[in-house]
Amino acid sequence: QAHLVESGGGLVQAGGSLRLSCTASGITFNDYAFGWFRQAPGKEREFVAALVWTGTDTYYADAVKDRFTVSRDTAAKTAYLQLNRLKPEDTAVYYCAADHKGWLGLTRPVEYDFWGQGTQVTVSS
Repeated sequence: QAHLVESGGGLVQAGGSLRLSCTASGITFNDYAFGWFRQAPGKEREFVAALVWTGTDTYYADAVKDRFTVSRDTAAKTAYLQLNRLKPEDTAVYYCAADHKGWLGLTRPVEYDFWGQGTQVTVSS
């Protein structure tokens, strides 16, 4: 049974950094694309970043480009989202998701097969 567990969220001052982790079990890790989404109170879930299943390409939302980096460690079966130069508007619950052989359409939540439970990121001004 597939299971994704996020960790690494917390409270940080504006300009600070965090690294979110998404550890997978119950799936063939190398066959999956991993996406990161976030949802702030009163707002819809929005795309943040994605790594295609081959690990060769990444996608980022304009709001986080050049500040956030998505990566993976196949041996650890873990995907990461490095958050740098954080801003108060980055405050949200961050979710990771996995899409089998995902390559296109990774900005859309409907593409994904499995989701984690989310981790809270709060950025103070």
